Amino acid sequence: MTSAETGNTPLIIALSKGRIFDETAPLLAAAGIEPEEAPGSSRKLIVGTNLPDVKLLVVRASDVPTYVQHGAADLGVAGKDVLLEHGGEGLYEPLDLKIAKCKLMVAGHADPTQAPPVEGRMRIATKYIHTTRRYFAERGEQVEVIKLYGSMELAPLVGLAHRIVDVVDTGNTLRANGLEPQEHIMDISSRLIVNKASMKMKHARIKELIRVIGDAVAD
Repeated sequence: MTSAETGNTPLIIALSKGRIFDETAPLLAAAGIEPEEAPGSSRKLIVGTNLPDVKLLVVRASDVPTYVQHGAADLGVAGKDVLLEHGGEGLYEPLDLKIAKCKLMVAGHADPTQAPPVEGRMRIATKYIHTTRRYFAERGEQVEVIKLYGSMELAPLVGLAHRIVDVVDTGNTLRANGLEPQEHIMDISSRLIVNKASMKMKHARIKELIRVIGDAVAD
């Protein structure tokens, strides 16, 4: 994709720092898009690229769908866990990029004798409150969901919750805290998402970008 082909209207892509950005960069490079600066070494939240009318927004992973939904970005890359929690309103999800893979799991004490007794409803600590409620409701279980924003593993250790729901990659953090994965909810990977209005207004450019990135994923 050359700058001549992108037209005059900027194309804005929302990404988050870290693993998702690092694993998305080669896919963008396949489409001829390279950031002027690495987000990890810059404090800029709007990063230019080698194409004058393609820019990157650097936002929190959980905020990517919101920026795309409301048109502040035309496209974005977000984990399926984030998209399920967001709900996906106003978004197309044309590509599974097959990057940043992990699993969404229920985890608890590896030694059952260390688990707090369950009196009444089981307490589940998580930042994925909607996904967690759906999962247990589909199993016919009534649970109390406690929202946390981080350090999920601490909750069972201090008796705040009986179990947690969180993404698991290597499982090292769980093991270091005496926990283990107990139920597999789903496999997670990052997806390319597109604002519905942008797909209409910038259809040719976005379809070509989807095609090229899709070819790179297939390779």
